[in-house]
Amino acid sequence: MEYHHHSLCFSHSPTPCALKIADKIAEQFDNAVLLMLDGSKMSPDYRVPPIVMYERKDSRWILKDKHTIMLRQWEETRAIASQMLESGDHSLLVDFDSHLDDITQDWTNQKLNTKISELASPANGNI
Repeated sequence: MEYHHHSLCFSHSPTPCALKIADKIAEQFDNAVLLMLDGSKMSPDYRVPPIVMYERKDSRWILKDKHTIMLRQWEETRAIASQMLESGDHSLLVDFDSHLDDITQDWTNQKLNTKISELASPANGNI
């Protein structure tokens, strides 16, 4: 659950920019997928992963059947996200656009990843 990759987008369908980025990634990695998060369903109470996945077929991005998508650690991810929302740590997330506006901001989110690792440690009961 680290935050530093940019093939994620947050809308109902991929934007032209998201598709362009996904195409570039797919040029380098044959099995690349495009993931989208449904922000309206990102809450601690929502028990199903709010994720939409597209896969590349014949130079086009095709919506993958949501019933074929499995997330191995969804319950752990949901619990950690809930804790981060309660503590306000989610506000530490820096996206790449913010980094472009101010290059001192770390788009690889090392501080946030450290907090996620701490929350996921066996001492916190999440593994």
